[in-house]
Amino acid sequence: MASQKRNPNGAGSIWQRKDGRFEARVYVPQPDGTRKRKTVYGATWTECDEKRQELVRRDRQGIPTPSRSAKLSEWLPYWLEEHIKPQRKRTTYIKYEMHVRLYLITQLGTRRLESLTTANVRRMLKNVTAQASAATAKEAHRVLRTALTTACREELISRNVAQLVPAPRVEPRELRPWTLDETLTFLEAARSDPLYPAFVLAVALGLRRGEILGLHWRDVDLERRTLTVRSQLQRGGKELYVDSTKNRRARTIPIPLMCVAPLRWQRLRQANQRTAAGKDWQAGGYVFTTRSGRPIEPRNLNRSFDRITEAAKLPRVRLHDTRHGCASLLFAAGIAPRVVMEILGHSQIAVTMNVYTHVNDDSRREAMGHMDRLLRRRR
Repeated sequence: MASQKRNPNGAGSIWQRKDGRFEARVYVPQPDGTRKRKTVYGATWTECDEKRQELVRRDRQGIPTPSRSAKLSEWLPYWLEEHIKPQRKRTTYIKYEMHVRLYLITQLGTRRLESLTTANVRRMLKNVTAQASAATAKEAHRVLRTALTTACREELISRNVAQLVPAPRVEPRELRPWTLDETLTFLEAARSDPLYPAFVLAVALGLRRGEILGLHWRDVDLERRTLTVRSQLQRGGKELYVDSTKNRRARTIPIPLMCVAPLRWQRLRQANQRTAAGKDWQAGGYVFTTRSGRPIEPRNLNRSFDRITEAAKLPRVRLHDTRHGCASLLFAAGIAPRVVMEILGHSQIAVTMNVYTHVNDDSRREAMGHMDRLLRRRR
């Protein structure tokens, strides 16, 4: 024992207990950013020293080592701030934070990471389903599973109990995009609305709401008839912010002639508004703005869309469903799936094929009509 060297400051110390075991204590970082002393034991000095060195290694790498198993009310906020906020899109962080705050902490916050059981997770899913919906419970399950995966990776727990519990089954929402006639009826009804050019882009190009509102004039070339989608405008809590596109990539889309005239009208209308506002004009370069040049509130675009839909006595659909309608029309026109994928800005072609294409009755009737030709009796 006398030959053992003294550990440097911060590396902890080892001594032998009265029961013959060896004990070491090291100050380590906690998930909440503080430092606390953690104790490890070993039957021999070497075994205890190996555990001490592991704590020191984690400390130098900045990996938290709870002095005791952290509660989920401690771990989940830390995980959001240190792992999700710096690495994921802001929209993802806002969505995850909502599920953590409203459901996970209220249902599981008092449980510690190591003592969390499958029964706890099942009970949480049952309560969230009753409180909100099966879809919300499924999303909360995904957030919890992701958080526990990080805890496993940082060796805070040995298994991810959320992976052992199946997520609630959610019945897919029945979706019927507008037919071609209904789409034309909507465009005719929207022609007098100030946001008509925005609706044309939604219908003809399948742009997302945030992509429409985040569009800048510098990305619109009416001479070459191209439009580049680089960013999207989102609301997060109490503020509007600009984010990258959903797949983090810009895409340039050739625009049809039907989009050119509405965009030219929008540019002229905005120039008149700029003159009328004078010094009060907020220059941001956005294509769609208020009378003072400020970006359009995303919910206001939805409200105008719903109002026009109701006035035209059309089936009620979401603004986002115009993407589904755009994809279906492109497929009906014989456009290759890969091209449709690029236009809509999907990262995987499976999303384009499985989610954003819908077959209407006319398409089914036309397809089955070919059977008469293919299977007619030989003469």
